[in-house]
Amino acid sequence: MPSSHTVRARARERNSVLSRPEFLSLNQPLRSGGGPPESRGGARRPGPIKHQTSQPSEEPVEPSKLPEEDCMLLNPSFKGIAKNSLLAIDICLSKRMGVCSYTYSSCGGCRSMVSLMSFTGHGITWIIGTLLCLTRSNTLAGQEVLVNLLLALIVDVLTVAGVQRLVKRRGPWEMMPSLLDCVAMDLYSFPAAHASRAAMVSKFLLSHLVLAVPLRILLVLWAVLVGMSRVLLGKHHLTDMVCGFALGLLHFSLMETVWLSSSTCQTIISIGTFSWSPFF
Repeated sequence: MPSSHTVRARARERNSVLSRPEFLSLNQPLRSGGGPPESRGGARRPGPIKHQTSQPSEEPVEPSKLPEEDCMLLNPSFKGIAKNSLLAIDICLSKRMGVCSYTYSSCGGCRSMVSLMSFTGHGITWIIGTLLCLTRSNTLAGQEVLVNLLLALIVDVLTVAGVQRLVKRRGPWEMMPSLLDCVAMDLYSFPAAHASRAAMVSKFLLSHLVLAVPLRILLVLWAVLVGMSRVLLGKHHLTDMVCGFALGLLHFSLMETVWLSSSTCQTIISIGTFSWSPFF
């Protein structure tokens, strides 16, 4: 005959709510397999209850980060909005002004004339022309001006090439540089090398040559047209041209500060012609 302890245990098990079939799933651990759920009417045997102790993982799982281009700034700053707006306006205007970028452009028939205007502001053109004038000059004053102009041109070419290498901004139409541009290291868009050179040369000549008023106006107009020709050809943005003009004026101020005297220029000419002697 069963004891009273056994009878009470069976009654407790019978009255337990969690031991009913419809509540057996509450005692089962979650499955990670994700298999198909069993039918409600199917037979289901309760398995042994396993107590899982949560153990800290050795390597914390970092949340996946979205690529930078997929992230959206919900609260951009006013400075960022202004900068992006100005860049968008600059690119849009530069593309619209590139009417001589290709032969099939709206003003493609004028491309040769615009390219010729651009060629007059090339660094190789001015360096070779200054060297030829230096070989033909017979006065000390003329040689002093030409040597300082030559050094200013070399400084301009090297400085612009260095800034372009740092910024690496492409032009509005992303054209391949020509052979002369590769020789002059004019490979990128910012700043505009031709605009810098035109501004520096025009300011240099206006300061050290005695010219009539019409010639002075033509010299300033030439510098502006050289800078604009690069925009019309699709080589540079408008901001590249403006910054090029500013950089050219800065180069002129620098050369005026470190102006070489006539005796120093004669020494440089003697070294260049291999006729210099340190004893005489």
